[in-house]
Parts: sequence; structure tokens; C-alpha cells
Amino acid sequence: MRRGRGPAELEALRRAKARLDRLRLYDRPVRIERVRILTMPWLFRLPWFSRFVGYALPRTILLRRPLAEVSGDLVCHELCHVWQLQRRPLALMAGFLRHGYRANPFEIEARRAAVDTRDAA
Repeated sequence: MRRGRGPAELEALRRAKARLDRLRLYDRPVRIERVRILTMPWLFRLPWFSRFVGYALPRTILLRRPLAEVSGDLVCHELCHVWQLQRRPLALMAGFLRHGYRANPFEIEARRAAVDTRDAA
């Protein structure tokens, strides 16, 4: 049985959503109703994940460290990837294949979203 989202998880998602809602990057705002934040340190010990501190899936944000220890910028960045997956999933995956990690336009967009909304956090 899946446990429900806790208050800290809900609040982190709401804060990140409020930041992203200011940007209007896509035709509809990011949806957080089904998004979860999970801490999975063991995952980030695997070779592919070891370079990341967070990772986004369509309805899940995976973190290396507990939510209480990560910045709002990281949650905002990863929620931006969730938004990208909600709006343009194939383009996001193709971007990583075509441009790699650092030069991927979607990665650049997520970094920029965290920076551009930082003062509103």
C-alpha cells in the first residue's frame, strides 16, 4: 500500500509550482496532484544516477538526500522536468539523446526556471 504525501512534501511541491506558474513556459500549468517526492540514496549510487542529486520521472521526483536537506531550487528544477514530461515527453527524451545532458535545451530551461524564480521563493 502506498503512503500518502506528507505535509512537507505537499508544501515543497506547492512552493515549486507557484514559482513555475509565474513563467508560463507551456500552455497549461504544471500539475502536481499525482507528483511524489521520494528519497532514494541507493539509486544515486548506481553508475547512471551517480552524477545527479535529483531526477524526474513523469509523476515522481527522486532525491539523493532527504527533502529537508535539499534546496527549493532543486525541487523547482526537478518539477520543471516533470512539467516538461507532462507537455513534451518525447521531445525531452530526444533532447537528452541529441544534445547530451549539459547542452540539452530542456535541462537549460529547468536550470533557468530555478534561477529566474529564486527571488519569489
